[in-house]
Amino acid sequence: MKKIGFLSFGHWANHPSYKARTASDTLLQSIDLAVAAEEIGIDGAYFRVHHFARQLASPFPLLSAIGAKTEKIEIGTGVIDMRYENPLYMVEDAGAADIISEGRLQLGISRGSPEQVINGWRSFGYEPETGETDADMGRKKALEFLDKLSGEGFAEPNPYPMFPNPPGLLRLEPHSEGLRERIWWGAASNATAIWAAENGMHLQSSTLKYDENGKPFHIQQAEQIRLYKEAWKKAGHEREARVSVSRSIFAIVNEQDKFYFGDQGKAADSFGYIESDKRAIFGRGYAAEPEKLIKQLAEDEAIQEADTLLLTIPNTLGVEYNVHILSSILQYIAPELGWR
Repeated sequence: MKKIGFLSFGHWANHPSYKARTASDTLLQSIDLAVAAEEIGIDGAYFRVHHFARQLASPFPLLSAIGAKTEKIEIGTGVIDMRYENPLYMVEDAGAADIISEGRLQLGISRGSPEQVINGWRSFGYEPETGETDADMGRKKALEFLDKLSGEGFAEPNPYPMFPNPPGLLRLEPHSEGLRERIWWGAASNATAIWAAENGMHLQSSTLKYDENGKPFHIQQAEQIRLYKEAWKKAGHEREARVSVSRSIFAIVNEQDKFYFGDQGKAADSFGYIESDKRAIFGRGYAAEPEKLIKQLAEDEAIQEADTLLLTIPNTLGVEYNVHILSSILQYIAPELGWR
């Protein structure tokens, strides 16, 4: 059994072929898609966070709205760039969203990725300390976020408060019990996957990672996951680790599918630079008739290692067509591979 979710980047543009032409379209359609996905049996609704772009950027209002209109589906991010965040304010936002969804938040965070603007976190008022890189700053903020999610008091109360205080140091409110154990780290390297395990975070591994040995993408990603699981076990965490991988997977079951994705199945892994000094490997997409697709996916080692599969979706094609994409995976692919 695997949990199967969707991952949306939330693009919009004023393009004649797009169903999502405005921010309003994208936000409202994201809610509708999560509701529809729950109805057909999808396990998770996840959203990417990009600043300074015509994509989803402020996740907590969206997650809260979805939480209020659904009952079972997991709701998450993949990922929030911690370089841009105030960890304490984020604790309050996350706590509220998790309470509204009655404990269904699965929050993916990371140190961040290449951006639309140069050092965009500076525009948000953040600067690494002397001797720090922006990646160091992101990881430090992540650890502070985790610490404050624990619910332990840390702030000295005012002796003359506006409202009565409970005894002792004060914590941030609202506190959502158990949310600390539902935080995921988006890791692009083996080292950060191990770091995530040591700090008790679940692992999100996307459709790219740093090229660390030249092997095919799914092999490198499977190796990363195994290292993460070993580190989790070594750290002695009592709860079970979770791992998600992202994939673009399209079952071609009609002419419309063939029109949109007929050429994508010929794609292979590719290499490039997401940072000037770091070569990355980008995983292939999958698009084929169900019988062929099943054989291809059965050979993907990283999918086998993960307990959660996030299907990246073309949100600009609208809610109805994306429900069709997800339904096709559930109907034709998941049962044959033992995911259901």
